[in-house]
Amino acid sequence: MPIKAFSIHGHFYQPPREDPLTSIIPNEPGAAPYDNWNERILQECYRPNARLKNFAGISFNVGPTLFSWLQSQDQVTYQQILNQDRSNLKRYGVGNAIAQAYNHTILPLASSSDKIIQVSWGIADFNHRFGHRPQGMWLPETAVDYETLAIMSNLGIVFTILAPWQAEIDRLDPTKPYKVDLPGGKSIIVFFYQRDLSTKISFDPHATANADLFVESELASYYLTKEGKSGQDQLILLASDGELYGHHQPFREQFLAQLLDGAGGSAGLSRTYPALWLKTHPVSKTIRIRERTSWSCHHGVTRWAGECACNPLDGRWKSHLRYSLNRLAIALDGLYFETVYPLIPKPRVLRQRYIHVMLGEIQVQKLISEMASHPLTDDQIWRIYLMLESQRERQRIFTSCGWFFEDFDRIEPKNVIAYAAQAVRLARLATGDDLSPQIVSDLKHVISPRSGLRADQVFNQHLSRSWVAEDHLSISS
Repeated sequence: MPIKAFSIHGHFYQPPREDPLTSIIPNEPGAAPYDNWNERILQECYRPNARLKNFAGISFNVGPTLFSWLQSQDQVTYQQILNQDRSNLKRYGVGNAIAQAYNHTILPLASSSDKIIQVSWGIADFNHRFGHRPQGMWLPETAVDYETLAIMSNLGIVFTILAPWQAEIDRLDPTKPYKVDLPGGKSIIVFFYQRDLSTKISFDPHATANADLFVESELASYYLTKEGKSGQDQLILLASDGELYGHHQPFREQFLAQLLDGAGGSAGLSRTYPALWLKTHPVSKTIRIRERTSWSCHHGVTRWAGECACNPLDGRWKSHLRYSLNRLAIALDGLYFETVYPLIPKPRVLRQRYIHVMLGEIQVQKLISEMASHPLTDDQIWRIYLMLESQRERQRIFTSCGWFFEDFDRIEPKNVIAYAAQAVRLARLATGDDLSPQIVSDLKHVISPRSGLRADQVFNQHLSRSWVAEDHLSISS
């Protein structure tokens, strides 16, 4: 008898909220009665879903910045999430968790080298936490282009998940995955989520009030019966923000638990996840994708680059912010290579391997010494360390949340400015070169359409604060 299977994918992510100077999340009044949004969502979503073992029944990714915070704040929940993937790995030979590009950068807008860093850091973070390499990777906002897919494939990623409108085809069959051919004879597999059902579970609270009714009146009707499909195995994948289950919609963690462990099975549906499906369902049909598209904006990736029709306010600040930070990134890279290359023959490899220092797997002095062309002085090691930390902040400045919302005068865009200020400060400590005049001049054009706040004001405020903290910087931090 043909299999009717379903899979739920939950994308769990929060942007970095820590002050780059203190590594502490400042108080966020909107999260009351909790101190910040991470703590509130932990209580409403991550912890209850982990206790209900929902992470064992779904396909999911957890953003590395969120996972790092969760590890430090709630070891029980953190371990429960890891163990629920490991239980599937032990039982089926493949886990149900997938990786995520590290800093939630919109990769089609990133440079080639940044794409490599984001994908490789995401893989390393996953491997560090889950204890095995990921087969799949979630692209931030599912924003995609062929170069990103090729990099993922080259680094061992087997599949990703996209929205159906990201396929370059008029009649897509979303009940099966497709193969995307890539240069050099390589390929990657794409699972397309079911559009209507994913929209309902994300934005219609009535649809998720009762799991049994959802299966009976919604899910079951989406299995194809035409053109002989009733005789073939079919998979329906639903994708949503994982924080829907308990945070965006209260008590939906209970809906998810019932859907996974009762309602679906009672209706004769099999629960699965992409890596498990691929074990018994080889992919033969190929497809092309629409580049520079995303799941959260039908205008492609414009939302994170400039004025977009989805933004009712003046969106020019976004293009100015993108221009300013792109220019800063180029300048920071120039200083990095100028400083490091005379001492380290492969500065790109060093930067890529720095994730292992960030994860605590190796001491920075050991990593630098391993890659140096000759023995280095303590001062040289110190300056390389500062430049690596500057590059770490430089990656954080492209966190997608800095552009997602309508206005600049929000926590998220101001945070990316704080990371930019810290990157400039660290580069100056290492080299004596001050990049602040250029970035300050550029940021004057980034203006909140609501409050009139300018990004250069935010930058200068953070830069002024940073010099007070200079003596607290340590190579062991």
